[in-house]
Formats: sequence, C-alpha cells, structure tokens
Amino acid sequence: MSVDDVIVAENLVKTYRMGKVEVHALCGVSFTIRRGEMIAIMGPSGSGKSTLMNVLGCLDRPTSGDYYLDGERVSGLSDDKLAEVRNRKVGFVFQSFNLLPRISALENVELPLRYSGMKRGRRERALEVLKQVGLADRVSHHQSELSGGQQQRVAIARALVNHPSILMADEPTGNLDSKSGAEIIELVTRLNRETGMTVIIVTHDPAVAAHTQRVIRLRDGLLEESA
Repeated sequence: MSVDDVIVAENLVKTYRMGKVEVHALCGVSFTIRRGEMIAIMGPSGSGKSTLMNVLGCLDRPTSGDYYLDGERVSGLSDDKLAEVRNRKVGFVFQSFNLLPRISALENVELPLRYSGMKRGRRERALEVLKQVGLADRVSHHQSELSGGQQQRVAIARALVNHPSILMADEPTGNLDSKSGAEIIELVTRLNRETGMTVIIVTHDPAVAAHTQRVIRLRDGLLEESA
C-alpha cells in the first residue's frame, strides 16, 4: 500500500438477507484509488454501484474483505468510529440536493460545522466555500429562490465546508438539465484540479464519466473493468 493510495479495497463482499433470500450486492471487489484522482463508478441498475459508494463513504460496512481509507482500516470499525471517520474525511453530494428549504443557502452550508461542534468562524468558512462554488451573491436565498444548478452548488459547498479529503457524488447531475449538469461537472473538475481533492462520481452518463481520469465498471457485483 502506497502513501499515495487514499482508498484500497481488498475483496469487498456485501451480502444482504431479504427473508430467506441472500442478495449478493458485492462479490469480491478489489481496486485502489490514488490521492487526487477523479474517478467514475458506472454500471447497470443492480450492479452494486450504490452499495459500493455506501461502503467507500463509510455509510455501511462490507460483509467481508478489507477497506482502507487514508491508510486506516475502516471496514471493521464500530458505528461511532465509522461516523467519526466519515464526518472528518468524506463530503457527500446527492442527486436530490437534500437542502433544508426553510433556511438560507448560508445556513445550509453551515450545518455540518454545527454538527461537528465548531463554535467560531462558521459563517466565515461557509461564506468562503459558497464563494468557491460561485454563489457569493446567493448566500441569503432559500431553496425555492434557487435554480436546480444553484441548489446543487449549495450542496457541493456544504460537502466541502469541513475540508474533506474525498468528495463522493451520487448521480450529481441526475436532476439537472444538460446545461446545468455540464456546469456542475465543470465545477467539480475544477475543484479536483485546483485543490487536489479525490473525487468519486457514481453516474449513468458517459458524458460525465468522460471528464474523469478513470472508470470503475461494475456488473452483478463484480468488477468488470477499471481503466
């Protein structure tokens, strides 16, 4: 394992039990992601993409196999320790934005800082990342006053505010028109290039994957291709 390896997956297996039936979502997946890479995870519905994202994002643990994040074996950690690693190292962006509609863009971005117990400088840091994503003039706007693309930019700012080492995006352009989607991918690509942040995108869209440096393809829980 190299010091440049931010993610190392070794024979990851994830099995769900539904009644008497076992569903094999991941069937022994192994790969490495180097620090600063921008990666796409692709595959048909039911291929295991979302399950893999949940494991990589420390939202779930594999049934077996080892997962190392920044050199730390996290696959066997308790729920509390897993949450601690997740909050410290990973920022999430989702297809549906997941903003709170009754508070401003600035307050939405501040939320992770509140949850982490930060008491001073929250507003300043939230303003800094909103400026970074091009929304310095929208800080007081609510969700209903923002376009879909602007809402996703707020969600990206919220994911960045704790300065994570990894940004994970699950279909980040899925609810956007083509123009807004292209702008979001351009933003994420710029953040990867300028900050050196590792970016992992789950997508069905070949146009999105074309912006990444490498594609990890899954089918039926197996690694089909990583090139």
